[in-house]
Amino acid sequence: MEARIIELPRVTDPRGNLTFIEEDRHVPFPIRRVYYTYDVPGGESRGGHAHRALESLIVAASGSFDIVIDDGMGARERFFLNRSYKGLYVPAMHWREIENFSSSSVCLVLASDYYDPDDYFYDYRAFVTARRSDGN
Repeated sequence: MEARIIELPRVTDPRGNLTFIEEDRHVPFPIRRVYYTYDVPGGESRGGHAHRALESLIVAASGSFDIVIDDGMGARERFFLNRSYKGLYVPAMHWREIENFSSSSVCLVLASDYYDPDDYFYDYRAFVTARRSDGN
């Protein structure tokens, strides 16, 4: 399964809009962890890693940012997130870089599992080697 934008439900109302996310309906995995990054200084980037097994949905809850996804097999794609009703699904074994944060942006992440430091690749070359030897 490849990285892709998922349109989330929107309930529009003159008093303000509402979006909700339900596991196994809007995201293709059980939600075991939710975290968010904010107050990212101008020019800084986040991410810079891949996960062996974890899947995630990344949402610009506020503001905007770019996410560069690399599958380790030669394909790279840039996604611009700026709507809180659209999320980027990132499957396991895909390298992600998050950059170009607007001021006051909030990057919300729904993850398929609890935090496990052994699930991370922080070295890009090690990730590519593992990805190519696995073929997935």
